[in-house]
Amino acid sequence: SFFSQILNVVVAGESQQAIVRDLQRHPATEKVQHIDFMRIRADQPIQVSVPVHFVNEERCIGVRQEGGIISHNLTEIEISCLPGELPEFIEVDMADLGVGDSIHLSNLSVPAGVTIVQLALGEDHDMTVVTVNAPRVSAGEEEGAAGEAEAEPGAGEGEEEADED
Repeated sequence: SFFSQILNVVVAGESQQAIVRDLQRHPATEKVQHIDFMRIRADQPIQVSVPVHFVNEERCIGVRQEGGIISHNLTEIEISCLPGELPEFIEVDMADLGVGDSIHLSNLSVPAGVTIVQLALGEDHDMTVVTVNAPRVSAGEEEGAAGEAEAEPGAGEGEEEADED
């Protein structure tokens, strides 16, 4: 959410509002090496990526009752809004999703004055944000389960003993 915060940057005694566009860190020490800022004006809309916060994953019906697996397809969303309406994040509630259910960009609830850039491009761009998938069963597990069901009771009993010379 740091990238969706409006900051006051002071240069030569003059304060400017800006947002962070890019941040570069040293690969070994993780110290900040470079920051790119984008100057903003309160009366002009900006396009920025905001993170998606998934809530109630532990209470998701598809996971708890149906054994599903959550698949996060998007972790951030490109939005357009005035700087004063910039949300820190977009929240996605997972509690009521069952296996096979998904949430698309068009299903998200965004604050007033905020538009999702992809949806402005048309219905073809309504991407899936999150899905609850059915658990996968490997071929080895399926064969093992089938083999156990087919085994006859008492198999292996009464085997002939090897002749000894």
